[in-house]
Amino acid sequence: MSVPDYMQCAEDHQTVLVVVQPVGIVPEDQFFRIYKRIASVSQVSIRDSQRLLIRYRHHYLPENNEWGDFQTHRKVVGLISITTCASAKEWPQTAERFHGQKEVYSSTLYDSRLLVFGLQGDVAEQPRTDVAFYPSFEDCPDVEKRVDDFVGSIFIVLESKRLDRATDKSGDKIPLLCVPFEKKDFVGLDTDSSPVSLLLGVKRHYKKRCQGRMRKHVGDLCLQAGMLQDALVHYHMAVELLRGVNDFLWLGAALEGLCSASVIFHYPGGTAGKTVARKPSISQPADAGKRHRPGALTANGISADTSTEIGRAKNCLSPEDIIEKYKEAISYYGKYKNAGVIELEACVKAVRVLAIQKRAREASEFLQNAVYINLGQLSEEEKIQRYSILSELYELIGFHRKSAFFKRVAAMQCVAPTIPEPGWRACYKLLLETLPGYSLSLDPKDFSKGTHRGWAAVQMRLLHELVYASRRMGNPGLSVRHLSFLLQTMLDFLSDQEKKEVTQSLENYTSKCPGGMEVITLPDGLKLPPVPFTKLPIVRSVKLLNLPVSLRPHKVKGLLGQNMSTASPFIYSPIIMHNRGEERCKKIDFQWVQGDVCEVQLMVYNPMPYELRVENMGLLTSGVEFESLPAALSLPAESGLYPVTLVGVPRTAGNITVNGYHTSVFGVNSDCLLEGLPAVKTSGCLVEVIPSLPRLQLSTSLPRSAYTPQPTSKEELSSTVSVQLFNGETQQLTITLENIGSEDIETLELTSKIVSTKEKVFGEFLSWELEEALSHLPLKSGQALTLTVSIKVKLDFSGQENLLQDLNDDGISVTGLPISSPLRQVLKPRPENKTVSSESGKAEYSHIKTLEAVLNFKYSGGAGKVEGYYRELSLGVHVDVEPSVFFTRVNTLPATSTRQCHLLLDIFNPTEHELTVSAKNNQELVLHASECQRMAIQVDKFDFESLPQPDQETARFTNPKQLEEERQHAQGCQINSKLGICWSIPSLRRHGEASVEGVLNQLVLEHLQLAPLQWDVLVNGKPCDCDVIADCKAGDAVTLEVQLTNRSKNSVGPLALTVVPYQDFQNGVQNYNLEDAVTFIGSNTFYIDTVKPKENSVCVGALLFLYTGDFYLKIKFQDDSAGRELPLAWFTLPSVHIRALATPLQAGA
Repeated sequence: MSVPDYMQCAEDHQTVLVVVQPVGIVPEDQFFRIYKRIASVSQVSIRDSQRLLIRYRHHYLPENNEWGDFQTHRKVVGLISITTCASAKEWPQTAERFHGQKEVYSSTLYDSRLLVFGLQGDVAEQPRTDVAFYPSFEDCPDVEKRVDDFVGSIFIVLESKRLDRATDKSGDKIPLLCVPFEKKDFVGLDTDSSPVSLLLGVKRHYKKRCQGRMRKHVGDLCLQAGMLQDALVHYHMAVELLRGVNDFLWLGAALEGLCSASVIFHYPGGTAGKTVARKPSISQPADAGKRHRPGALTANGISADTSTEIGRAKNCLSPEDIIEKYKEAISYYGKYKNAGVIELEACVKAVRVLAIQKRAREASEFLQNAVYINLGQLSEEEKIQRYSILSELYELIGFHRKSAFFKRVAAMQCVAPTIPEPGWRACYKLLLETLPGYSLSLDPKDFSKGTHRGWAAVQMRLLHELVYASRRMGNPGLSVRHLSFLLQTMLDFLSDQEKKEVTQSLENYTSKCPGGMEVITLPDGLKLPPVPFTKLPIVRSVKLLNLPVSLRPHKVKGLLGQNMSTASPFIYSPIIMHNRGEERCKKIDFQWVQGDVCEVQLMVYNPMPYELRVENMGLLTSGVEFESLPAALSLPAESGLYPVTLVGVPRTAGNITVNGYHTSVFGVNSDCLLEGLPAVKTSGCLVEVIPSLPRLQLSTSLPRSAYTPQPTSKEELSSTVSVQLFNGETQQLTITLENIGSEDIETLELTSKIVSTKEKVFGEFLSWELEEALSHLPLKSGQALTLTVSIKVKLDFSGQENLLQDLNDDGISVTGLPISSPLRQVLKPRPENKTVSSESGKAEYSHIKTLEAVLNFKYSGGAGKVEGYYRELSLGVHVDVEPSVFFTRVNTLPATSTRQCHLLLDIFNPTEHELTVSAKNNQELVLHASECQRMAIQVDKFDFESLPQPDQETARFTNPKQLEEERQHAQGCQINSKLGICWSIPSLRRHGEASVEGVLNQLVLEHLQLAPLQWDVLVNGKPCDCDVIADCKAGDAVTLEVQLTNRSKNSVGPLALTVVPYQDFQNGVQNYNLEDAVTFIGSNTFYIDTVKPKENSVCVGALLFLYTGDFYLKIKFQDDSAGRELPLAWFTLPSVHIRALATPLQAGA
């Protein structure tokens, strides 16, 4: 026996073997269709007391049948032949073939049947027990019944043989049962009368051998007949007899029979596994499961009594003893070279039993022994079968890697050099089955979780073999898929040289068959998932970028609340926070715009030792229609983190999700999804795409600035213009706005904001007229409009303290006063002008100040406007302000009129050019570089009470300091507008204004303010003010009127005024002793009653000058409580100068 049956198991010893074979030409599909129906009759109950188990084979070697006496389950006892016969003429030939087939197994056959399909007529109607006729393969309803009867006849023969051989006929000679290779050893040996044999006691020895072998044979028959207890007894007796005569081969068979019977007792479910497990006996009683041990049921179905059960358990081996006896039996088999198949099958049976017992280590010892059993010269197909079965058995006991090893050996055997036509498909199929044993799968997702499992070197070898096998199969697509898998999953274990070789091979394969993301389905139904190259390159982070500042959409503030979620009334809810899901599903807080280019930044890394070319890299999105604009990049070797920006254009509005990216590397197209890359950092991949908005492009008449503004706020500037101006100068900026988008611009707003807060700006820095520009709306695509913005810089013109230390009155000349003014005589003469010689002072005053502002254009249109969105375009204005003039000191002097005063300004020229300064009704003042001069300007006092006042509600909620600043600003503007101070630099043709707002202190403002109480003095009905000399005649009464106008908010009075005359000798001496020269008609005291706001009061008196001359009248207030409560400045009355002239008579005399 040279061909082992690797599918045998211990319970097969209780079966009878029936061969089912075709006779003549029978269609294969029809044959196996009938074969399956026949094989369904696997056990038959006999007389409700016994059962017979049948094992069917459609192919069985006759030489194996010769071992039927050694183990009766190897003996072919039944033959079922299937044939086709179209006519009666063919029947004799068919019958002859059937008989010829029976002759092959004639020595062992108990019974046979012939199933004839297609024959009808007289022949078919003749009743025969061994032949069944059917019209067709479809019309054969009683096949199973015929087989059942056939099995019944086999049992009768089996039972008769058992009874015949089990009966101890003491007078009869017991035949010696032999295996095929033993027969030549016993030829010619006379064991009855040979004197030699009698002398040597051979006869007794031979008889025991015959008895032992027959006992073992009867045990086999009892086991097949379902008599488990009797079989155990016979096996035990056979073991004792054979052990005494050292008949090791048959002793091993008896031990194996004992093991098989014990296995059947202990494991009624079988040891062949789920796929081959037989149905439980149909004759088992209903209460079988209630017994105290699973093997308590008798094998023949008879409900045994307690004594029978005890006897069977006594003869049966324990699970541990079963293995020991198997070891002993196999050791005996090993003594015989020709029993290799028996030894191998015994090992296989023992392994299956140990697998049931969960004793994997001992099972592996049996398998290891099976590996080294020499079966002689095996064909390549038999080698493949042997290694495959070893692999399955190792898998059965949980030795997965060992199983994979033998399956891989079987695969290599399929393509051995000795095979003329290598079976690459079988090799490939077997290699695929080895993958689980080496912790490999064909899904790359299994390699993205945690640490690497398995031996990488072995896995790479196996993958290389898969690549080679698929190539030899003529399937380059499979080669590309496996090579891609190797490169993706084993990249960390490849050396630099191996990486280069694998990528070169991959490029060679993909030049013929490009790799893609489709699922490859193999003929047997196995599906190979796609292998995206997530490591070529490795992506560390994905970040969706906001649009450029000028293109970002903004929501109209009044519409912000419309899209807010109202799912929860709470500001914060921990439940909501924990249910947000993963970060990558979070919605980003900015928007993209339909039709505009959007960017996603990837930080990538090239792990290869050479330059990596990535072609056709783009974005994978869902949610809206998205046009991806692929990019090609080349990453240097081991580049480190390298930023890559992928772009695309959303074509519709809605929510878009960036699911990943696609690449083409080494000819393999990959779709890399972020959900399969947990190591990739992302701040969110879901962003809202709003409807399309117009786009505005801005250009200016001034050059763009290279100056980068400091981030003073959230705003970022689209562009910046820069200009250099002198303080007080004005510059016109022309801005051109062009619609470069596809949507019409329907609305346009312009606002400005000063962002540099260090310097105080007086007046409007930026001003414009927008009506003309708005008249061009809506602005179509490609059209443009212009807008003029006036840049007017007015910073503080006041000087610093250290400059005043160098500038004193000795070096200042005064201009602007009329020559006739008495103030001209008060000031000291200036022989020469003093210049500032200090370089440090000069450098400080030539310091350039910076002024920055932002022009913000807010525009909208199209579908985005309907949704409440707009865009902003910001233009930065950077102005370097050079000083033009400085007012280093300001003062006031009283004028001759109480309603006027002189404003004295010390003006310094910090520039390097000659500069002229002028004011209203004043001559120009010429200042050389770094020169300081004083300018005196006569101005009318100002009525600050007439300025608009804030209402009570505004005043109540506004900071008092802010209110005071606003009041001073309003006063400064009024003073500045009256003064009209301008400067000019003729050499540069530059001119501008100068403002005194920043240099006016509170005292100066009080001097410039028109007093709330206005006093008017009239002499003989004529106003006396502004150096007016009232003429009168000595001796005539002079009328003196004092008129008070109350412009304050409160009532004033009562007041008392005293008129005191005096003479001024112009030498510092004043004479108040004028009782003889001036007399009052009535009292010299005037009384004024209470004067209400906005009213006036007049008091009249008279006086008489007795002599000619110049007299002055000083009007002062009496010291009373009413006068003390008000400021002294309110009671400033004009001085009265009266010139008394002689009468005409006196002049004539």
